[in-house]
Amino acid sequence: MRVALCQVNSRHDREANLAAARELLDRAAAAGADLAVLPEYVDYLGPTDGEPKPEPVDGSFGQFFASAARDLRMWVLAGSFHETGPDDDHTYNTSLLFDRSGALAASYRKIHLFDVEIPGRVSYQESRTVAPGEEVVTADVDGVTVGLSICYDLRFPELYRRLAVSGAKVLLVPAAFTAHTGRDHWEVLLRARAIENQCYVLAAGQTGSHEPGRLSYGRSMVVDPWGTVIAQAPDGVGLVVADLDFARLERIRQEIPSLANRRLVA
Repeated sequence: MRVALCQVNSRHDREANLAAARELLDRAAAAGADLAVLPEYVDYLGPTDGEPKPEPVDGSFGQFFASAARDLRMWVLAGSFHETGPDDDHTYNTSLLFDRSGALAASYRKIHLFDVEIPGRVSYQESRTVAPGEEVVTADVDGVTVGLSICYDLRFPELYRRLAVSGAKVLLVPAAFTAHTGRDHWEVLLRARAIENQCYVLAAGQTGSHEPGRLSYGRSMVVDPWGTVIAQAPDGVGLVVADLDFARLERIRQEIPSLANRRLVA
């Protein structure tokens, strides 16, 4: 399976964001990708008062990426977007996966919300405007089970273990990781999730600055089940492509059968 990670810099212009995403999807298809992954909030990252009106899963955002997947005959994980929430004050942070025909194969609402206060560095309360999801989600992509997650979920290993136990061999992590935490934690956490679950990890990140004063780390990467980074994007908007070797994954799981050897203790 050939995969492509699309690293973008979404800002306050939704139409420009979607156009930039489509350009990278075109490049991914030209590179022979079977699956392309976009980052968290590919639709908009800007001032709260300018956020687009939230939409249902089958709204214009979903239709845009369904059309892209259908046109390009490629699986597309459309990062995440502002889905209509449970009440007027909250949206969902939702990731959509489309198959080669443009049909919706899976949707995942971010479970763990980014409520963090690092004085002078990071101040963000996602739960003020976003409601948490409740469901752990996997999907079959050309015969390979993938597990869905979003950004801050990465810090909660129990979610990824549930995905692996459910059969996932690939873990998808669209993100907008902050530069401050990303420098020290991004690669370490991605490699840890890959090693402990013996899965490929595909992490597509936002990069650069977004109003008002937010800075995303970028460095989108593919990590193999041994914890080796096999592809990584440089700073800036762009594309990174890698081939996944599932025979290698099976060898690793046979040689170190940690999933099979696990014991649940009270």
